[in-house]
This record gives sequence, structure tokens and C-alpha cells, in this order.
Amino acid sequence: MVRRNWSAAALSGILAVSVLAGCGGSDGGDSGSGNDDGKITLGFSQVGAESGWRTANTKSIQESAASAGIDLKFSDAQGKQENQISAIRNFITQKVDVIAFSPVVTSGWDAVLQEAKDAGIPVILTDRAVDSQDTSLYKSFIGSDFVVEGQKAGDWLIKEYEGKNEPVNIVELQGTTGSAPALDRQKGFAEKIASNPNFKVVKSQTGDFKRADGKTVMETFLQSTPDIDVLYAHNDDMGLGAIEAIEAAGKKPGTDIKIITVDAVKDGMTALADGKINFIVECSPLLGPQLMELVKKADAGEEIPARVLTEETTFTQEQAKEALPTRQY
Repeated sequence: MVRRNWSAAALSGILAVSVLAGCGGSDGGDSGSGNDDGKITLGFSQVGAESGWRTANTKSIQESAASAGIDLKFSDAQGKQENQISAIRNFITQKVDVIAFSPVVTSGWDAVLQEAKDAGIPVILTDRAVDSQDTSLYKSFIGSDFVVEGQKAGDWLIKEYEGKNEPVNIVELQGTTGSAPALDRQKGFAEKIASNPNFKVVKSQTGDFKRADGKTVMETFLQSTPDIDVLYAHNDDMGLGAIEAIEAAGKKPGTDIKIITVDAVKDGMTALADGKINFIVECSPLLGPQLMELVKKADAGEEIPARVLTEETTFTQEQAKEALPTRQY
């Protein structure tokens, strides 16, 4: 999940209904239509392809748009906010009916969102939110509660060390600096482990949600801090990269160093089932079907919820073994 940028709150709960308003935008102005064949045109700007989660997210959106008969104009921001802002402005110029995007970072969106609003084009945030004080600039946000994900990771750790009184040295692989999932997963985890004075985060550094960066940063952690008990990685990909570094250092992941990650993509679940990861907090990338329902409602001028949550769970090693055969991503 990078994944997943913003600050939100809420646990799980599948919401089948909506997000947006406006037939081509109901906030005033005639947005026109990007299509003359009656199809809804959706402009979608993706963060990039930094992880297995993001790849699955993109596939879900593309396949769901095709199934729903929605004309999708897709843009890959390659992890750069300026690319995303440019793509959104391009969508406005093309007079798409609805704009959706997963923000690279939380800040700096007000100007371009105001442009979309002035053009009468409703905007839906997916996976990550923004920190704008003017919530009228977008219709809805669909995605996970990253704070809760961090709290779930902390809850597992507290239970794992219940009744024990030794110091626990934790290293943290953060997601992209300034992104909502990185900020909120760190916050939720910190809130939970604060209840146990034995827990200490001795190193915390961004791995940018990338497997290669997770490996590089973990190598640095191992060199500077030989006594590591727990790794908390903000996504599976960074955790998988860290596993390579841990094994190269002659240590056993999941045993010598307990590992907690977030996402539950297939590679991560496989490592969990193999005992190399101890616990995974799920963050589902399969937002496509819910997003298309919201897009249709927005285009029809229907009111939609300001916040739509995805349904998610957690996995232990045994649960991963059971879930893997039917895992979609």
C-alpha cells in the first residue's frame, strides 16, 4: 500500500456505494465529456509501480474500468508529484467526467484541486488522502486506515512479548517520506508500543516502499546496530528486501529477527507462510470495483460518502498458509 498518502481514520468495512457527485461535476460549471459515445471518462493518476501492491492496484483499476464500460485515461506519475499535477491538469483540459488519483505525498494539492473544482469535475482520492483543509476540493476518499494498520502491527508485537521483561530493539523501514501511509503507519505503531517501556525503536529510515531500498537500508541497520530484535516494515516489498540483507548477514529472518510488514501481497504471504515473516497487516490493493461504483454515482450527480473504507484483516504464519492458494494478488 502506498502504497499508499494522507491521514485518515477508520477500521474496516466494505462500502459498496459511492463517492462523488456531479454529472461531469455538480459543483458548478460544465465539464463536458471526454467521450462522445456516452461512456463515462475517468482520468486516473497512479503513484507509480514501486511495489507489488501498486502493480496489483493498477491492474484492479484497469480491469474494473473495462468491466464497467468506463473509458480510462491512465497516467503513471513515476513517484513524482509534479508529474501527477501535470496529469490532473491534462485531464481537466481533456474535460474528463471524473478524476481519481492516489497522491504521491499529502501536501501541495490545493491549487490543482481547485482547478478541477472550477471546471466542474469531481475528484476522488484513492488509497492515500491529502491534508487539504478545504474538503470541498474532493468528493470522497476510498482506501485503508493507515493509522489502524500501524496499531494492528503494534498490537501483535505487544502480545508477542507479553509477560517478558527484556529490552526489545526495533528497527523501522518507513515508506516514502511525506506519504500518508508512511506517516500514519509510523504513528499508529508508535502509539501502541508506547505502552511497553521495553520497546525501543533504535533506527527508523525510509526505504521508499521499494524492495531494493529495503535491502540497502537493512544492510545499514545491521552494520550499525548488531542487536536487532524486531523489524517493522511499512510494506511487504521493503520487508522482503530486508530479508535478503538479514540472510546475507548470517541471521535467520523470522527467528533471529522478528518481522512485521504491511500489505499481504503474494510474495509477502509466501514469506510469511515460510516462516521468514512473523505477521502481516493486510492493506488491500483491489480498490477497482468500489472505485468504479463511486465514479458512476459521481457522474450521475448522486451524493456519496466522504470516506469509504476497504475491508482488511491480518495474517499469522498459519493463516497465510491457508489463504495463499486462493490469493488474488
